Formats: sequence, structure tokens, C-alpha cells
Amino acid sequence: MNRRLWLGLTMALATAGVSTAAMADASFPNKPIKLLVPFAAGGTTDIIARVIADPLGKELGQSVVVDNKGGGGGVIGALETARQKPDGYNLGIATVSTMATNPAINPKTAYNPLTDFTPIVNIAATPNVIAVNPKFAGAASYKAFEAELKANPGRYSYGSSGTGGIQHMLMELYKSLTGIQMTHVPYRGAGPALNDAVAGQIPMILDNLPSALPFIKDKRLNAVVVAAPQRLAVLPDVPTFKEVGLEPVNRMAFYGIIGPKGMDKAVVDKINAAVRKVLQDPAVKKRIEDTGSLVVANTPEQFAKELKDEFETYKQVVAKQKLTLD
Repeated sequence: MNRRLWLGLTMALATAGVSTAAMADASFPNKPIKLLVPFAAGGTTDIIARVIADPLGKELGQSVVVDNKGGGGGVIGALETARQKPDGYNLGIATVSTMATNPAINPKTAYNPLTDFTPIVNIAATPNVIAVNPKFAGAASYKAFEAELKANPGRYSYGSSGTGGIQHMLMELYKSLTGIQMTHVPYRGAGPALNDAVAGQIPMILDNLPSALPFIKDKRLNAVVVAAPQRLAVLPDVPTFKEVGLEPVNRMAFYGIIGPKGMDKAVVDKINAAVRKVLQDPAVKKRIEDTGSLVVANTPEQFAKELKDEFETYKQVVAKQKLTLD
């Protein structure tokens, strides 16, 4: 093959590649998109997904349908997303539980959070809160809460969204730092756990703030301490973990959009741009901030770095605190 012919073929292939990417960007989407929430309805992950889904669908010109598939602390739903065709029509909500804490505590997790997904955008970050049933003896304040638990080792239990989730891991970290003994009761999502805490079936829950806040506002649960950078405007009288001397527990949760590994960059960028535009809408931003969350709206590259940092952090927590699934 002579040099001129070789150069011509090379340029043709390069042009075809550009055209293919442009065509993928232009034609996507041409059918509804599924957004899988790896937890039961009613929890914060579900709330954030539903806030974003309708306006995102309008921005993209196709419906974005939320589908809940809970279990395994989010692992079952995350694995389903990982197994889908990477065409942009099967996306999932990524959380600290699915992308960091569960894989960190369980080396047998059936996916690698850093290699089996395509990071697209981090939607929001949110504080976590320990909330107790008002009839709990230590419900009046954090000081009373801690004193009651220390005076009655092993007597009380707490609920979480599932084994290996951020709520479970943060509460176990809290226990290890304070020496407090409690029993973990895992649920198939924060919604069911909240319902039992409100009903008094369990005395307390560590939960993401958005799903717990309505019950706190209605005085059906009492907030005693929050994981947040500073005191929250919606809970001005509730101290942070840092204030009570437990800064390692002062970690936020996140809610982002991911797809299966191998997604076309043009499609990723189109979804990212659409989400970021939607999050600039004052009405959407307010709905998210009203839950106690903070809008993030970053790039795929920035979100990928966040996922890696969280995973590495919780691997260190698991090793240091000798946490297991038992």
C-alpha cells in the first residue's frame, strides 16, 4: 500500500469515527430511559431520583422512568445496572452504599465500583442524621442519647437501609469510636426502616436527612446529631458529629448517575449536560435543597474521582475498625 492511499484510508476512518460519535449524540435518546434506584421507594435515593427524572426527561425529549429494585444494601440494583447494555437507556443512581461502603466491606461484591460502571454526574450530596423515636429515653438531646446507650449496653437496636450501606457503616464507626453496644437491624431500604422507627418497632435510625426530615419536622422522630460540615439551617439546634467530638463520622452521602461500563462519551456528555442544565432550574434546585441536600452537578471526570476517593476511604475504615458483614 502506498503512502498516499494509506493516509487517505486513515483520514477516512478518523472522519467516520467522528461522524459515528456525532450521530450517536444526535440520535440519543430515541426511546424512554430507565433510571434504576437500588433501594425501596421512600428513601432519600428515591426522592432525589424522582426530583430529577421528570425535568431530565423533558430536557432530553424522552421519558426518564424511575424503577426501584432494593435489596442487599443497594448491591442487587447496582449489579443490574452494571449488566445492562451500555447504550445510555439503562442508567442507575449511585450512592456511597453501592459504590463505596458495600464493596469496601464485602470483597465478594459481584462488581468493581471503579471499573464496571461509567460515571456520568453527581447530582447532590446530603447530610446524615441519627433520629430516634420520641418515646426513646434519650430522645431529648445528644447528651441524653449517648448517656442512655452507655448506661444500657446491648439493650437497644438501630435500623439502616441494609447491611453494608452508609447508614450501617457510619453507625458501626460511631459505635467503635464511643464503645457503645447496639444491635443492627438491616432493612431493604431507608423507607421501611423509617416506618418502623416512627412506629416504635425500633428505637432509632441513622438515615440520610432528606428522607428522615419530614418525620423530624412532624415531631414523629427526634434528631440528635447530624453528619454535616456545619449545623443545618433546617435543624439549627442539632449538633454535628464534629461538635460532639466524633469528626470521623462527619461524612456526607452522595447521589449520582452512572451507567454500565463502556458507554459512548458523546452520550455520557449529553446526559451530563442535560442533568447540569436541569439542576440550574431554580425550582429543581429548591426541591433538592428543601430536602437538606446540596446540589453538586459536576463533570464525569470529577465524579469518577469522588467515587474512587470514597471507596478508598471506606476500605481504610473497614480495615481500621475490623468491620465485617456479620
